[in-house]
Amino acid sequence: MTTLRAATRASALALWQTRHVAALLAPLGIEIEQVLVSTSGDRNTDVPIHTMGGKGVFVKEVQAAVLDGRADIAVHSMKDLPSGTPDGLVLAAVPARADARDALVGSTLDGLAHGATVATGSIRRRAQLQALRPDLTFCELRGNIATRLAKASDFDAIIMAAAALQRLGEAPSVIDILEPEVMLPQVGQGALAVEADAANTAAVEALATIQDPLTRLVTSAERAFLGALGGDCDLPAGAYATAHDGEIFLRSLLAAPDGTTVLQDERRGTNPHHLGTSAAAHLLASGGRAILDGSRPGADSGPQ
Repeated sequence: MTTLRAATRASALALWQTRHVAALLAPLGIEIEQVLVSTSGDRNTDVPIHTMGGKGVFVKEVQAAVLDGRADIAVHSMKDLPSGTPDGLVLAAVPARADARDALVGSTLDGLAHGATVATGSIRRRAQLQALRPDLTFCELRGNIATRLAKASDFDAIIMAAAALQRLGEAPSVIDILEPEVMLPQVGQGALAVEADAANTAAVEALATIQDPLTRLVTSAERAFLGALGGDCDLPAGAYATAHDGEIFLRSLLAAPDGTTVLQDERRGTNPHHLGTSAAAHLLASGGRAILDGSRPGADSGPQ
């Protein structure tokens, strides 16, 4: 029996994800030893994620555990992963994706009263809901899944990833699963990412066996989109790709944080990198550059 040390956050969801990877590797005679890591995102639960640097606050310390030799692999929620992989690591496996959609908990979208209060720590979710319902008010919400669910009654609704609820067996009494046409998910949402020491050939080869080629293909397009926007961008950007008959269909979005401008794109192709980068280029040229520069696009740069 071979043992791989897996760096992971200590939250219930992160541990579920690591156990899931362990179950996938078990038929190969590989056991997983958990290496628990505290991240800046876990320690600073009263600070909005986007003010802490956005993507990366839940992964950098986990990656460091592999880079400094405390662990052999790192297990992440892909939606927390910046588009670039640090030197010394390789994205070795992307297992089959779960539900990529967002979920409104506590009310249906249509059931939210005028002026209702919705809690979320994601400016991507806030911007899209604000665009749909300018009457809504928003509050910051941080913490693990159990903490957020416990606070749900303090608001008219909260938003979280559907996959997180499903993986932990949570079934809120009122839940509205939001289709991508309504709320575009975060890049990689619902997927896991397993990184390994690039020099650990045995670990890289073992992880290759649990990869789902289709999930790797579509999330590569999404990650290419994020990379072309700047990689660690903490603006309201989302992307979701599917594949059918060898063709990838990518939806992407870039919005002003207050939801007053929402730029969207849809395109098809077979090369995930080209698809993602071309989508980003189109949105940037259609007013997204002004958003990234912190100003409102001109009057001729409306939603695409």
